[in-house]
Formats: sequence, C-alpha cells, structure tokens
Amino acid sequence: MPKFYITTPIYYVNDVPHIGHAYTTIAADVLARYRRLKGDDVFYLTGLDEHGQKIMEAAEKKGVAVQTHVDQMAAGFKKAWAALNISNDDFIRTTEPRHEKVVQEFFRRMKENGDVYKGEYEGWYCVPCETYWTETQLRENPKSQVSREAGPNPTAEYVCPDCGREVHKVKEETYFFRLSKYQDRLLKHFAENPDFLLPVSRRNEILSFIHQGLKDLSISRTTFNWGVPIPGDPAHVIYVWFDALINYVSALGDLQEKFWPADVHVMGKEIIRFHAVIWPCMLMSVGLPLPKKIFGHGWWTVEGKKMSKSAGNVVDPVALANEFGVDAVRYFLLREVPFGSDGDFSRESFINRFNADLANDIGNLLHRSLTMCEKYFNGVIPDPKNHKFDDLSKELVHLAEATIGDVDKALNQLAFSDALAHIWKLINLANTYIEKEAPWKVSKAGETEKLAAIIFNLLEVLRIVAILITPYMPSTGEKMLTQLNTLDLRDLAIGKKIANRKIAKGQPLFPRLETK
Repeated sequence: MPKFYITTPIYYVNDVPHIGHAYTTIAADVLARYRRLKGDDVFYLTGLDEHGQKIMEAAEKKGVAVQTHVDQMAAGFKKAWAALNISNDDFIRTTEPRHEKVVQEFFRRMKENGDVYKGEYEGWYCVPCETYWTETQLRENPKSQVSREAGPNPTAEYVCPDCGREVHKVKEETYFFRLSKYQDRLLKHFAENPDFLLPVSRRNEILSFIHQGLKDLSISRTTFNWGVPIPGDPAHVIYVWFDALINYVSALGDLQEKFWPADVHVMGKEIIRFHAVIWPCMLMSVGLPLPKKIFGHGWWTVEGKKMSKSAGNVVDPVALANEFGVDAVRYFLLREVPFGSDGDFSRESFINRFNADLANDIGNLLHRSLTMCEKYFNGVIPDPKNHKFDDLSKELVHLAEATIGDVDKALNQLAFSDALAHIWKLINLANTYIEKEAPWKVSKAGETEKLAAIIFNLLEVLRIVAILITPYMPSTGEKMLTQLNTLDLRDLAIGKKIANRKIAKGQPLFPRLETK
C-alpha cells in the first residue's frame, strides 16, 4: 500500500478554534479521506502547540496552572474536531513526554553536528507571534510619535510586520542555530523541486526572503521556563517555534521509518516562513529528508473585515455546523474559494450556496431520480440492455468517467474547489439530462427499455457522485449510497453492479433554507 502522511500545523492554544483553524483541518481531512478511499496507508496528524511565553501569560491571567490551562484548551480543540467529523490518526501536544524527548534529541544532534552555539541575542521580539525580528523588518508604530509628545511611558517604537502589535527589545544569553549555513543548500532544493512550496506566489515570496540572506536563529529563552529544557542547561528552554516544528517527526514514534518524509504540510500562509525556511534547515542539520510538499492557503475574512475578538466577528465553525449541518460547512469552506486564495465568509453567501448547490442541485437530483425509480420500476434499479442508447446518454456516461480522473488530478494538486467544480458539472449535466430525456414522456409513450436506461444512468451517476463527495461530506455520501443500496466506496468503475437493487429512498438531503 502506498503511504501518505499529511499534517496540519499544530495550533497555538491561545483561543478556541475558529473558521481559519477549521479550514486547514477540514482540507487536510478531505485529502486524507480521499487517499484512504484510493487504498493508501494514510497517517493524518493534527495537534497543539502548548509552550511559549504567550501561553504562560494567558494562564497567569486566568489564575490557573499553565498545564491546567493547556489541558482545558486541548479538550476544546478535540471536541471541535470530533464535531466537524475530522478523521485524524493522531493528536500531538507539545507538552507530551514523547514530543519533548524528540525535541531534545534534535537539539543534541544539531549541536553535535556543530550547528548550535551559545551567544547573546539582542533584538526585537513579538510575544503574540513568538517571532524574532530585525529592525529592518519591523514597521514603525504610528502611535509612538503621539506617545513621545505626550510625556513619560512612551509607546513601543515598532510593531510586528505580521500582526501589527507592539514588539519589545530583548537582550539575553541564547543558543543559536546556524541557519545561515544552509542557505545555499535550501535554494538548491527549491530549484530542484519546483512543487516543494505551493502556491507559486508563496514560493516566490519565500525565495525573495532567502535571497536577502539568512541569519542564524536564536533557539532558546531564559526569561521564562514554560518550554522544553535544553539538555545539560535547564536555565534555557527551547524557542517555541523550534520546539513546535519537530512535532511532525515526534508524533510518528516507531512509525517514522514508514511515514517520514511527510507528503504534504498544509497550513495558513502566515506561517509559511517557519515551515519553508527554518524547518527544512533543521531537517538538513539532523540528516532527515525534507517534506515533499508545503502548501500555504489563504485567509478568511468576515464580510470583508479581518476576524478579531475585539470586532466580535469571529466565526465559530462548530456553532455553524450545529445550525446548518457539518457537511454543509465542510462543503462551503472548500468550494467557495480556490485553495490558496483568500476567502470571505458571510451568512448570505453560505445560505445562497447551500440552497443552490446542495438543496437544488445534488439534493433535488437524488430525490427526483429515486422518486422516478419508485414510480416506474417499483423501487428496483433497472437493468437496461443498452444504457448508452443515445447521444445524451453517451455524453452523461462519458462525463462521469472523465470526472473520476479530473477529481483525482485536482486533489493531487490540493485544488479542492476545482475537484468540487468537476463533480458539480456532472451533477448539473444529470439534471439537464432529466429535462431533455423527459422520462415522464418516455413512460407515457410506453418505451420501457429507454426509460430503464434513463433511470439506470441517473442512479449510476449518483453512485459515482456519492463516492466522490464522501471525502468532503462523509455523512452525505453515506446517506446517498444507503439510499442506492450500496456502501462500496472504492468501486468507481461504471457498470451495472447496482442494477436490480432495491432502493431505500429517504428524506431530502438538504431542505432549502429560508432567506430573511
């Protein structure tokens, strides 16, 4: 069995999961489910990053022990992923002994290879992003001039170029990783592996960053102790990003030889630099292969505005699923925008797509087709002598066959929206097929064999559609196959295996939503 190892980033436990977390996790889940459907041996990893200054400060603010805080947050993430029908094989937490052990081993090996040395770091640090910045990378704080004119206790002079919040100057003893040593080797890897980082816009951005020159990275902190202690020097804890990235290896344990390197790391574009620059160099240092692909998707806004707690517009994916159904949420997020581009969420766009795509297109197609099978053939799927009896039927069957390959190609490129567009093209043609063939007229004319072919083609197309949408909408796919009286998820060959089966028509899949 071919192996397939897919990961999400490990999410920072500073808040409950929002729609951005769900987007990444559902996308990876779709790919994992599709690969299992194809017969691959899949390992799907997600988890949490639980170390760092920001986590420690959040626990102190709540007045609880840090471990208690992260345990509470972890429970929330696990509950959310269960609610969204995520099929991860493991859930790694950076506070687990199995992870800390591997982090310390990475540090030892890198130090033994001459890639770690002790020195002093003086520069700028963003606590919310847990990121170091040089002065040339920072943005001037627009509030600083006003603050200086107002008198004492001035506002910080600079803000983080990523999050826009104030950065602070730090000076402390630290261990450095010789990141600069691997610049040429990293550029060579990019040149030899054009699909290593996608989409192309992210690749160009990272190459530009590398060409500016990589500087050695501070990888330890002494100003707090919530982290993995450095072997032999417990006054230092390992820098949270250095610690977190190693989860992709630490989670595998005895399965490392089987599944590493990862086939694809999926993440939001804001953390690409850590994964496409620091992580590959760390792997080079310890002598491990690099991941095959890194993909950075876009951000979600809400009605044109950036999501934030202060704005009160953070979308809770679990609440959305409770209101409209899990499968509808999974479908919307991966259909609405191309994976890699930014997207905008609104209830109006959600309801419009629900009614158009789910209620009208696929839901109506299934219900009409099963109803006609009951009416004309007592609920038994007919077995026509020649189901490709005319040009319309040949076109429908040909598109069904082509769609299987088109979906496979799109998903191999992580083009989730494109894959769904191919499936919906087939659904729309099937709906058109009903109108053009007009089975009610064929029945009235007594053309039983022709009618049998029409109904068979519709139900066979629906079987193919049900299998192809199962990675996206697992419950919907299962319901469709149950109504067609087959649960075989791997038989995508178009034939007559469902002929003579007794259907079990259920309720409409997606009743229309009322718009206010």
